[in-house]
Amino acid sequence: MKDFYVTTAIDYANGHPHIGHAYEKILADAIVRSRRLEGMRCHFLTGLDEHGQKVEETARAKAMEPKALCNGVAEEFQRMCSQFHVAYDDYVRTSEQRHRSVVCSILDRLYRTGEIYRASYVGMYSVRAEQFVQEKDKVNGEWPEDLGEPVQLEETNYFFRLSKYQDWLVDYLKKNPHFIFPSFRQKQVVEFLKEPINDLCISRPKSRISWGIELPFDNEYVTYVWFDALINYISAIGYGTEKFSNLWPANMQVIGKDILIPAHAIYWPIMLHALSIEPPQQLIVHGWWLAGGGVKMSKSLGNAIEPLSYGELYGGDAFRFFVLMEMATGQDSNFSHDLFVARYNSDLANGLGNLLSRLMQMVGAYCGGAIPKWEMATALSQEVADAAKTMVHAVRRSYRDLDFSGGMREIFTFIALLNRFVEMEAPWKLAKMEGEGARKHLHGTLHVLAEGIRISTDLLRPIMPEICKKIFSLLGVGACATWNVLDWDGTVAESKMGERTILFPKIEREEKIAVS
Repeated sequence: MKDFYVTTAIDYANGHPHIGHAYEKILADAIVRSRRLEGMRCHFLTGLDEHGQKVEETARAKAMEPKALCNGVAEEFQRMCSQFHVAYDDYVRTSEQRHRSVVCSILDRLYRTGEIYRASYVGMYSVRAEQFVQEKDKVNGEWPEDLGEPVQLEETNYFFRLSKYQDWLVDYLKKNPHFIFPSFRQKQVVEFLKEPINDLCISRPKSRISWGIELPFDNEYVTYVWFDALINYISAIGYGTEKFSNLWPANMQVIGKDILIPAHAIYWPIMLHALSIEPPQQLIVHGWWLAGGGVKMSKSLGNAIEPLSYGELYGGDAFRFFVLMEMATGQDSNFSHDLFVARYNSDLANGLGNLLSRLMQMVGAYCGGAIPKWEMATALSQEVADAAKTMVHAVRRSYRDLDFSGGMREIFTFIALLNRFVEMEAPWKLAKMEGEGARKHLHGTLHVLAEGIRISTDLLRPIMPEICKKIFSLLGVGACATWNVLDWDGTVAESKMGERTILFPKIEREEKIAVS
């Protein structure tokens, strides 16, 4: 059985990490972590897209070599991943020889089989998007922001016969209705394909740009950055070698909605089909983070937040928690500092954090620091145990469906139940009562509370991996190897708890958060 293979889009080396980059990596990481806890072997790829005109121009403006610029950008993006505990298995850079050699072999094969041809072209060219555009790309008669102001260009270039496979792609989408998630994105692609598509210009003359992969059949040209970049998904896993079949086709390719059409929904599956390679099993398309008034966060508007600032101030796991809770996978969502603070204080500081702190204080005061056994079940404690079992199934199902927000809401509904359970059972009152019945009732209450926190924590591991390690350490127990053995089984009994600590200090004042 092949490994479960997940990719993100590789980040373009012409800017700094923003919230969209961070969210995409966190989402893919949560997918991989949850699949591993379901017992699957996984491989997680991300990386950096280093070639293109904008990178070359930026490097020139800074009096740097493009590769030196990319080295610094790669470090910055890898630091972002580390900050947010994104545990990729491989980081590919398109300047690496392992990638360049595969791109050249694919170009040579397509050229030899007649899929690539030379021709002259006159049309509008977007420097910002580094692609030729057409009138149909306008929105309400205006060029969209991501295309900038295209200019007319006449060039001789090499073209890939994209249009030849339009009918095949339409048919493929009909036969594979779940190829793109969420489903409404697939409908958008189908609608786009109702109009004829042009062949894809896959070269750029060196007279205009030299920072790229040279065409193997014409040294006067370099490869178009998108054609080059898309191939990373197969170059990084040994395309052309025996190990390739252990990972391909990718199970999930996580991308933003702005690069679905045409790059990933049109170019990519057709490129693969022309090479007799199976398309990925599914494209997972996430939405945008919006600022006030439903406006997309953008550096040009000065409303883009710097995600590393949140990681430094509140911890990488707190940021992971917020973005996975707030954004339903595939939809747009709002981000503001006020929303972050409200969610953090409500669910983490006052919810999970306060519950764990109370447990540690009471176990220390009433049981010598060791979690007691569950010696006597009450109606309330049995209700909590039953709710935990129901929650485990619901959360696992939600995660499998990529509904991380829904799964997390199940967990925090259960944590709220645990808080109500403590108030109703009032261990501080039981501790003052005499008799064996009161002692067993007290011990049972604390055991149920600890067991509930343990199970909740195990289910939060894909969301807050480092915080969950700390909670398990404080509980004195280990995490489950997989969720197939996660159950209400009294694991916490007689475990020695760690020293009382505050995992989520309440945010009492406004912190200065960097925006750009």
